[in-house]
Amino acid sequence: MTVSLANVAATYAQMQKAAVAPGMEARSGGPDFAKLVSDAANSSLNSLQQAEAASVLGLAGKVDLGQVVTAVSNAEVTLQAAVAVRDKVVQSYNDILRMPI
Repeated sequence: MTVSLANVAATYAQMQKAAVAPGMEARSGGPDFAKLVSDAANSSLNSLQQAEAASVLGLAGKVDLGQVVTAVSNAEVTLQAAVAVRDKVVQSYNDILRMPI
């Protein structure tokens, strides 16, 4: 069987059309990964700062104790999530380092 350049080009064009199935096209317009990580870090910092501010106001007697407890609980959950993400990133990095080349 002989293979001509025209047959190769036609087959390539068919494969290219088949590869762009619904849902497989390139996405655009969304934020990049660095932006998502930056936004998550800023949100975590804001939560921790709000808890600190609520604690200071609670010590001064200007805020209800329930609000202080809620803010501190939110900060605790945020910190636990950040630590869990950090641990997963470190674990993934170590797994990549252990991969055979």
